[in-house]
Amino acid sequence: MTEKPVRVLMLFTILNRGGAETMVMNYLRKIDRSKVIFDFIVHREERGAYEDEIESMGCKIFRFPPINIFRTSSYKKSISDFFDIHPKYKIIHGHCSELGYYIYKEAHKRGLKFIAAHAHSEPCGFDMKMPVRNVLKWAMRPYLTHYFTCGWGSAKWLFGKKIMKKVIFFPNAIDAHSLMFNPLRREKIRVNNEWVQRLVVGNVSSFSQPKNHFFLLDIFVEIVRREPSALLVLVGSGGDLESKVKEKVLRLGLKESVRFMGSRSDIPDLLQGMDIFIFPSYFEGLGMAQLEAQASGLQVLNSTKIPKDGIIIPELVNFLSLEQPATEWAEKALQIAENKDRKNCSQEIIDMGFDINKNAEWLQNLYITESQR
Repeated sequence: MTEKPVRVLMLFTILNRGGAETMVMNYLRKIDRSKVIFDFIVHREERGAYEDEIESMGCKIFRFPPINIFRTSSYKKSISDFFDIHPKYKIIHGHCSELGYYIYKEAHKRGLKFIAAHAHSEPCGFDMKMPVRNVLKWAMRPYLTHYFTCGWGSAKWLFGKKIMKKVIFFPNAIDAHSLMFNPLRREKIRVNNEWVQRLVVGNVSSFSQPKNHFFLLDIFVEIVRREPSALLVLVGSGGDLESKVKEKVLRLGLKESVRFMGSRSDIPDLLQGMDIFIFPSYFEGLGMAQLEAQASGLQVLNSTKIPKDGIIIPELVNFLSLEQPATEWAEKALQIAENKDRKNCSQEIIDMGFDINKNAEWLQNLYITESQR
């Protein structure tokens, strides 16, 4: 009789192409799914960008209502009912920070031995929900058995100082070889997208407040003033600010100079065709997109708010404070973009421990071992 795979229950809000979602998908593609497979709880009725692929691999997706702390009774009942119907789940791995609290608590009540939260980002700035978030992250900690993070700042925020020694640093690993720079591949991408003879500025992220798209547009205005051929390529979708970002593009008269690429599955190819990657985020965990940019040999200009955990190739990564004006950012970006040299960085990614293959094997073995406890 063939042994059934260990089924791991992943917790998310929605399965779009965000950093945490992309990280989990990278691992799902690489693990031996005859031994370990991921199922998902999501909190949105609309289908996420990854759901077709997830279901094609034999994974299950369960839909819960959006989490609302003022309407918890029905939500808690749906969790209890779920575990009654699906007692087979012994491993919970949450990626929605403190909002996994109610599921963690129910899993603990039922005696699960593997209840993990994964810290992906560290909030900063004004957030009306912060008092509630602080209460929930404090309340969830006693129910966790495992603590994962892709960045130490994120872990400190979510888990607190006392737990830091127990935290497992688990990188947002990538397939280094798929991102390897190839000049012929670059040329093809630039021709197909009509990027030839243009300075292509790239950004990959959802349209949400932490990603700071409004300031990115201010920077790009200054770039265009100095380099009229410049093109801003915005890859991503979702977030509550997409329509407002598009409105600002029109207001600034940048319609012909900005391309909204939407949610894409060919990001490694698009990175090949870019000339510089600008990431002015207010905060990040590891910054999956800028990690992939480095792997493709692309020059990166980050805000100083982005943690340095994700610096793999220092000569490719540059930093500026968000307190610096857009003019300073533009001048720095143009200076960086003058360096046209691109190299194969795949071995450096592997040597630094960020390659997906070895990390997927480690995670797979962890789940199998823990499921046998």
